Amino acid sequence: MTAQAVPRPDRDRSTPLVGQIGADLAHRIRSGVLRRGERLPSIRRMARDCGVSTLTIANTYLRLAAAGLVESRGTRGYFVCTPPRAAPLIQRSIDSMWLLQYAYEDEAPVIKAGCGWLPTDLLFTSAARSALGGLTAARLACALEYGNPYGHAGLRHNIRQMLARRDVYCEDGGIIMTHGASQALELAVRCLSTRGDTVLVEDPGYCNLYPALQSLGLRTASIPRLPDGPCPDALARMIRQHQPRLFITTSILHNPTGSCSTTRNMRAVLDLAARHDLTIIEDDIFLDLAPEGQQTLSQLGGLERVVHIGSFSKTIGPGLRVGYVACAADTAQRILRQKMASNLTTAPLNEEIVHTIVSSGLYRPHLAHLREHLTRVQARVCARLEQAGMTVHFQPSGGMFAWARFGQDRDVRALAERACQHDIMLAPGHLFRPGGQPSQWFRFNVAHCEDERLFTFVKSIAHGRE
Repeated sequence: MTAQAVPRPDRDRSTPLVGQIGADLAHRIRSGVLRRGERLPSIRRMARDCGVSTLTIANTYLRLAAAGLVESRGTRGYFVCTPPRAAPLIQRSIDSMWLLQYAYEDEAPVIKAGCGWLPTDLLFTSAARSALGGLTAARLACALEYGNPYGHAGLRHNIRQMLARRDVYCEDGGIIMTHGASQALELAVRCLSTRGDTVLVEDPGYCNLYPALQSLGLRTASIPRLPDGPCPDALARMIRQHQPRLFITTSILHNPTGSCSTTRNMRAVLDLAARHDLTIIEDDIFLDLAPEGQQTLSQLGGLERVVHIGSFSKTIGPGLRVGYVACAADTAQRILRQKMASNLTTAPLNEEIVHTIVSSGLYRPHLAHLREHLTRVQARVCARLEQAGMTVHFQPSGGMFAWARFGQDRDVRALAERACQHDIMLAPGHLFRPGGQPSQWFRFNVAHCEDERLFTFVKSIAHGRE
């Protein structure tokens, strides 16, 4: 391996050094630059040449070995293998379960342009480490026991105060902690619907919601999502046609389009809900990433008819799995019984960590920094996507997501598979449609998109060179 072939990692990029070096070597192996049987430099030499630690190179080689690109021959070092054929990947169905599973696998693409969470360098790891290290023995012992079925009392009070700052008012007894927002959504749906019911959902919308509703024996009817929110005319029509009891929507930084519902749109939705006895589940897990002046359905309509779902996964760290539901007291009691029947309680230790972070005075400055950062990145990435040949649906006011498409229709499944072969994970738009209907759109997570290889790939597709 020549000196010119040594990967040159960029410490200013959000992609970890292991990922950068590994992606470079994987590309050289798959493209034939590094041939079968060729010996890679020793860990010590590669670390010296790349200007990184030996641990970084050791982890890189281990990942390449796990992907079947190199093999260890003991003291002789690492040698290039025959690159694995692309068939197993192409045989995968590019559906919502693919998006769920493939993004988390060890061999997942280095550039996770289609994922739904923050990159590692934006997670609030320093505060989580400090919170865990500051636990006294007594508090740690309590956090390792079964907790209150409602969840951590102090954190529930924190959430009540946070909601009140946005003019959403709720008693502590109306707030129940859950194992992430996914459990909050499932518990609310279970308590407010009956098997065989039709639930109204957005199109496009949250991709994991549709299989979850199907598993509960529920049917869905879709409401087109417009730039200003769910279409009121379609909502009225579906209400007359199906007499539904539930409508699940996102008011703030909608997943996947990044849009926020306007006040006028939300008032129209609330008026229809009141006239037809419809309960709204407001899945607003990105609320804390939106400007504090942005209104919500729960603010405009209160919590008698609106069930608000929130989470700390998108602002502190997804691994903590701390979500919550805020709703009217009688609904909270039903959700609490369902929670205890299925999970007893949630994780007190994780809730204690989040409570410490939120109470420390560091959380609000962290949110302000995160919002500002994402707003800047959003503008840069949308501009670069358009320069590369894509059309962006509209410029979101912040958050993680951009919704974009190529000018000409493409085979999006084949394109997503091809992107994986370039270590890029894309999220094609059909994943976000209730019935998996065709879509030419792609969801981009702007926080994972500042990598030149992504824009090079997009440009090659747009200009027919790939």
